[in-house]
Amino acid sequence: MICPCEKKGETSVVDSRPTEDGTAIRRRRLCACGERFTTFERIQIRELMVIKKNGRKSVFDRDKLSKSVYIALKKRPIDTETAEKFISKITRALEELGQNEISTNTIGTMLMEGLKDLDPVAYVRFASVYRNFREEKDFVQFVDKIDVYKKR
Repeated sequence: MICPCEKKGETSVVDSRPTEDGTAIRRRRLCACGERFTTFERIQIRELMVIKKNGRKSVFDRDKLSKSVYIALKKRPIDTETAEKFISKITRALEELGQNEISTNTIGTMLMEGLKDLDPVAYVRFASVYRNFREEKDFVQFVDKIDVYKKR
């Protein structure tokens, strides 16, 4: 494994432990330069291709999904372990769809539905970007719809 500081491959594993319900291995590593860092080894069922709105295709990037989730969860009372489990759950659900190509719409919808249960503020934050809210009334209409669903 290449050290993120030195950009050299002289690292050793100091500690390994299963995480995220046994679907990943967390490894603490030590570089010859003294730097410590963490890596994760995860199961990948199949390589997924993402179909963008413009029709372009790119390889599914878990890190992009992770960044979106962490932005939505910023300053929310959700710990890192819970967030990582959520991200792994979404990733597994996408892989279990059995499709090699998945639209950004499918990914966004799945994320929104999951965030709705995880944290309502993160749900609204993500929705505001995903649905491209431009004005205050867009937020109000969206939140009003949420309240309608809760009353049922």
